[in-house]
Amino acid sequence: MDDEYREETIDLRDYLRVLRKRRWVIISIFMMTVLAVALHTFTATPIYEASSRIVIEKENPNLVSIQEVMSVDSTGTDYYQTQYKIIESRVVAREVIERLDLANSPEFLPPPEDSVVAQVKCWISDLLTGGVEWFRAGDPGRDVLPGEGVEQDSELVSAFLERVKVSPIRNSRLVDVRLEAKDPVMAARMANELVKAYINQNLEIKLSATKDAVQWLSDRISEERAKVEQVENDLLRYKEEHQIITDFSNDAELITAQKLATLNAQVVEAESKRVEAETRYQQALALDDTPDMLDSIPEVLANDLVKEIKRMEVALYNRMSELSKKYGKNHPQMVAIDSELADLKKRKSLEAQRVVNSLKNEYQLSVAKEESLKKALARQKEESLALNKKAVQFGVLKRQAESSRQMYELLIKRFKETSLTEEMKTGNIRIVDQAEVPTHPVKPRKKLNLLLAVMVGLFLGVGLAFFLEYMDNTIKLPEDVTSFLKAPYLGPVPAFTMNGAKDDIPTELISVHSPKSTASEAYRGLRTSLLLSSADNKPRVIMVTSAGPLEGKTLTSSNLAVTMARSHQSVLLIDGDMRRPRVHKIFQTAHKKGLSGILVGTDKAVDAVIETPVKGLYLLPVGSIPPNPSELIGSKTMERFIAGLKEKFEIIIIDTPPMTAVTDALLLSQFVDGVMLVTRAGITPRQIIKTSLEQLQAAKATILGVVLNGVNTGRDGYYYSQYYYSYYGEGSGKKKQRG
Repeated sequence: MDDEYREETIDLRDYLRVLRKRRWVIISIFMMTVLAVALHTFTATPIYEASSRIVIEKENPNLVSIQEVMSVDSTGTDYYQTQYKIIESRVVAREVIERLDLANSPEFLPPPEDSVVAQVKCWISDLLTGGVEWFRAGDPGRDVLPGEGVEQDSELVSAFLERVKVSPIRNSRLVDVRLEAKDPVMAARMANELVKAYINQNLEIKLSATKDAVQWLSDRISEERAKVEQVENDLLRYKEEHQIITDFSNDAELITAQKLATLNAQVVEAESKRVEAETRYQQALALDDTPDMLDSIPEVLANDLVKEIKRMEVALYNRMSELSKKYGKNHPQMVAIDSELADLKKRKSLEAQRVVNSLKNEYQLSVAKEESLKKALARQKEESLALNKKAVQFGVLKRQAESSRQMYELLIKRFKETSLTEEMKTGNIRIVDQAEVPTHPVKPRKKLNLLLAVMVGLFLGVGLAFFLEYMDNTIKLPEDVTSFLKAPYLGPVPAFTMNGAKDDIPTELISVHSPKSTASEAYRGLRTSLLLSSADNKPRVIMVTSAGPLEGKTLTSSNLAVTMARSHQSVLLIDGDMRRPRVHKIFQTAHKKGLSGILVGTDKAVDAVIETPVKGLYLLPVGSIPPNPSELIGSKTMERFIAGLKEKFEIIIIDTPPMTAVTDALLLSQFVDGVMLVTRAGITPRQIIKTSLEQLQAAKATILGVVLNGVNTGRDGYYYSQYYYSYYGEGSGKKKQRG
């Protein structure tokens, strides 16, 4: 929990440090934004807004039914959105512009221009016009390009519509039409005229639609009248051709159906009777060859004469039976009876034959009747089919005539209704409140603008500050050294000025002429950090280098050597920069004899080492500039020379060239006890420093740590102990800042 709280505190200090560091950026952006907005706000022309309120009701009640045909659903959202767009349409705007003559109104006229500017514009316009005319003259057959006939007032219409605002009131049919203008009276006039023009436009649209409907109905009536006459003539001609006196009806169809049903039943009955008669006749015909069997036919048996003959025969047989008991068969009475029986038999046979003939006649009659009924049924069917065909065609013609008549009558009715509607100038849009002359401007809103300017200015300033901080990829803070470079942090060296230097002491050696200054205290802290950088053995041979040039490594080496000399018996400062040496300039000594001569054998160390005014501090200049510095620095001679110096001096500090420029420092790092990397805070990109450290690590050099040089303690006071430096140091002047 404590760690989390500590991290949050550090993060907050990071933000505060950025705000303090970039405070002038924030203040500048803030002041520029506020001043710009304030200047615009207090110099802008006041804008007034007038509002007219209208109500868009549902469509008017259908006074005549034609409105049912022409009506629009006014309850949907799309209807109201359409009306809002009509209010903002260019047609309505042009109507208002024409009514109020806004083309000549100061409200829309451009501001007066300088005469020179106006003359230049006139020349440019004449030049362009002449070029267009020349182009047209060169192509006489050219068609008119699209857009050449666009009305010249399009810009004025657009400018007018930019001032129009349509604001529907929620959950109601009320709409506020707002219009802005520099003149309050003109704002009210334009708002009222806009509403009136919109209402007139709405009425004109409806009346135009009604007129179109009247014309359309008139044309259709003429067409339908001709169609009715044609269809009725066709119906009359058809009735004459087919001799139809009365119209077909359901009763006629019913009678025809009944006739067919009756005939069909009669045919069925005739067929049945014919079959029955045929059966009886065939039975009688089959017994015709056996006369004795004819009396077995039911019709013969049922004959009264046959019955009478049979009774007479029975009586004669009875009498014969009685006489046969008395007389023989040749007895006259017996003969007489036989004669009578023969006569009766003959008569019975004749009667039976007559009955068979009657069956034949009955059969033939039933056959004839059946055929007659079938023919009648067939004729009735043909008549019914013909009648049906006539009825179908008649019905088609009749329905066409009726529908044409109904359509004609309906069109006549609609025509009368529409003609009446054309004379009614009614609408569903009314003015609720007319626009009044506004008394207070709506623009500019001074308090709101200034408040927004303050908020936006702060936001932009702080945002730019953090953006600049984000884009700054240099090493500025101790946390940058430990977190990004992954290297020990030895301490900061503040930027300092050269006030207080004496004539006999070099101005760069602030540790000598200003021992109580903040910078001197920083160098003493750096000396302590170096001596404590190793727990076992303190480093004796220290190489001072930097990632790039102009980072203050030579100045740091010189002042660090001074502070070392004050706490040790003997300290040697070697100028190992054989490219651009500066140590001899700081100590104001010659460098004809020095390190290069010793390494090549032309000079002796005793002659080259110089004793400085600082007690215990000795200087070995670079000597003559050799053509091959890297070979000399990385030679075995250099290694043996440093080993020999360690026997004579307690601390040896070597100033070397930058890492990114040459390889001298990398070669020399193999012969020293540790390397101190100097970087100027807020100047060198961190990636370059990290690359230098990686090169040293790859060479297995001992990295003592990183020094942040040229620190602005006033700007980054949260992280650098300027309070302690200010307390213990005596301060410096402001002539020339170094670090």
